Amino acid sequence: MALDPLDALSPIDGRYARATEKLRPQLSEAALIRERIRIEAQWLLQLAGPVSPALPQAAPLPPAVAALARELAADVPPGAAAEVKAIEARTNHDVKAVEYWVRDRLRRAGADVATLELVHFGCTSEDVNNLSYARMLQAARGVMLEALATLTGQLREFAQRHAALPMLARTHGQTASPTTLGKEFANVVARLERARSRWERVVILGKWNGAVGNFNAHAAVLPDIDWPAESRRFVESLGLAWNPHTTQIEPHDWIAEYCDALAAIDVVLIDLARDVWGYISLGYLRQRAVASEVGSSTMPHKINPIDFENGEGNLGVAIALLRHFADKLPVSRWQRDLTDSTVLRNLGVALGHSLIAWSSIQRGLGKLAPDPARLAADLGGAWEVLGEAVQTALRAAGVPDGYERLKDFTRGQAVDAARYREFVAGLPLPEAERRRLAALTPADYIGLAATLATST
Repeated sequence: MALDPLDALSPIDGRYARATEKLRPQLSEAALIRERIRIEAQWLLQLAGPVSPALPQAAPLPPAVAALARELAADVPPGAAAEVKAIEARTNHDVKAVEYWVRDRLRRAGADVATLELVHFGCTSEDVNNLSYARMLQAARGVMLEALATLTGQLREFAQRHAALPMLARTHGQTASPTTLGKEFANVVARLERARSRWERVVILGKWNGAVGNFNAHAAVLPDIDWPAESRRFVESLGLAWNPHTTQIEPHDWIAEYCDALAAIDVVLIDLARDVWGYISLGYLRQRAVASEVGSSTMPHKINPIDFENGEGNLGVAIALLRHFADKLPVSRWQRDLTDSTVLRNLGVALGHSLIAWSSIQRGLGKLAPDPARLAADLGGAWEVLGEAVQTALRAAGVPDGYERLKDFTRGQAVDAARYREFVAGLPLPEAERRRLAALTPADYIGLAATLATST
């Protein structure tokens, strides 16, 4: 029976089901079962290929059996996951249920008993599992990177469009040297690009070496086969990097790196969400009103920054899970314990919350526009920020105590245009330099911000 989103325990499959639907083909339990089937089929094809002549059972497969194995390795038929789950209800073992399902399909295609015994040959469940999760996370990263590219592109366009729009900066929450709205968004773009590159570079590993990672059964039964070479060839045929040194489990170090790198992306976006929330609160950014939406059940005037609040909340959940995965998954008692199994099943939850957040922030950005009048008003009331420029000019001219002069003039003082120009007129500087400083306004004092905003 299909799950009604209203009955879902997790909002990922309930309230936010539409936002996460692109990840279900990669990270659902059905996806895990499909990957297990594909790997079992691909291993049979390798064993039955020309590279393993020491296996007497691995004579060329009958055409119908070989064709079915190739089909299963490429794409699993609809309904397979449900059929495997029915077998699991009897076996109480998920990977063994996959093995039985594959054997039954091959038997119906005409496979003989010897061929059927090659299904899951030399494998431990974790051989199949680690490769399945590796391929799932590899595919999910592709989906997520597309979504991140869209969001980053939206931020870049906003940064470039408002590259030269002056804005009062607020270090420590106080008035500070001006920047531009576009430059602040360009900073986020640059951080996201670095974080994306780090995540993209995480190498996805796989192991295929038996019960405790030593090819024990393989070497005991068929010592003439170069099993490490066979293992490497198989793992790399799946588009993964081979890990030759493991226990029963692949140690999950790469998954920890993957999760930590994704969490770093989410941290950058939390910072963005909070800053945008603050700029909306200050009136620097305004939100487009959507006629059908309600901002408050009792205050009809409100347009709340809910997309950024939703993004921040979901990013927090995602980061908590991702950091847990990074800390927990590389730790296993001796050659293995089962604590990783249930944790791995939550990988899709963390990626789902990240994707929900990215979608929310993207939606919020689509409603944003600056308020130039509000930005100009704050700049026009902050002539004291030019104290930085003046004291630096005094330093450059070799005038002693330039900083102290400006500190006495500006710190905690109301400074307007007239007071500023009167102060500049009395400075011990050449006339041309005094004229240049007197012509400066807070809105002009943006340094190279506009150029930097367009360089990301």
